[in-house]
Amino acid sequence: MKVIVAGFAKTGTKTMVVALSELGYNVYDFMDHFWYHGDKWAKILSSSGGSIEDFKEMYESVDVVTDSPPYKFWEEILQAFPDAKVVLTTRDEEDRWYKSLYKQLEVMNGNFFYQLIQILSPTGRRYFKHYRRIVMCLFGIQVRHPFDFHYKNNEMLLKKACRQHTQYCRQNCPPDKLLVYDVRQGWAPLCKFLGQEIPDKPFPHENVAGNIVDKLMATHPSLIRMQREMTCTVAILSLGLLYGSYKLYRSNPGAILSKVWASVKFF
Repeated sequence: MKVIVAGFAKTGTKTMVVALSELGYNVYDFMDHFWYHGDKWAKILSSSGGSIEDFKEMYESVDVVTDSPPYKFWEEILQAFPDAKVVLTTRDEEDRWYKSLYKQLEVMNGNFFYQLIQILSPTGRRYFKHYRRIVMCLFGIQVRHPFDFHYKNNEMLLKKACRQHTQYCRQNCPPDKLLVYDVRQGWAPLCKFLGQEIPDKPFPHENVAGNIVDKLMATHPSLIRMQREMTCTVAILSLGLLYGSYKLYRSNPGAILSKVWASVKFF
C-alpha cells in the first residue's frame, strides 16, 4: 500500500482513480472493494469487527485505496501500512459538495435497471447488503431496499458527516504523511507529494454529473456479472410463468377463456 485517498465521497475520488492509475498505481475503488473483498468488509462492518491484520491481508498487493468504505478507515489502514501516504481530497464549498452528492444519488435513484439488478441477481443482492452496511457505517441510516433513497434529503446529516471526517483527518494524520488536496490543483502538488514526474497530458476530470453509474455498468466485472445473472433470472421466471399458464390452461381452458372474454367485455 502506497497511497490512501481519505477524501469523503464526491470530493474528486473518481478523478483520483484515473489520475493515480495514470501515474502507474494499482488502484482499488468502490466496486473493487466489494468485488474482491466484500466478505472481509462484511466482517469489518458487522458486530464481529475487524483488525489491522485484515487490512494487511486485503491490500498487501494493492497500491492505492479510495472511496468508501476505506476512507472511513484511513487510520487503521495507515497502521497496517505505515509507509503509505494519505491524500485528503476536499471541496472548496460545502454547498457545492452537497449538490454534487445529491446529483449522484439522484442519478442512482433514477436508474431503474441499476436498482433492479440488486433484486434479481444473486451478486446484486450481495452488493446491496454491502452498500447498506456502508450507509449505516457512514451515516447511521438503515436503507431498507434498493429503491429506498430517503436519506438523500438529509442535507444537515450529510454535510455534518463530511465535515467531521475532513476535520478529524486533518487533525490526526501525521503532517508529513498528509496532503490536503483539491483535484482542481492538477498534477503539480500531487506529483510533488508522491515523488512522481508530471505526466505530459491534461489532468483528468471523472464522474461529471454523476455519470459514473452508466460507465461502471458497462465496464466493471461485478456489474456485468449482475446484469448477466438478472438476464438468467428473468428468463427462468418467464419460462416458469409460461409453463404455469400452459398447465392452468390445459386443466380448464373453458374457464380461462370465459374470464378473458368477461374482461374484454368489461373494457
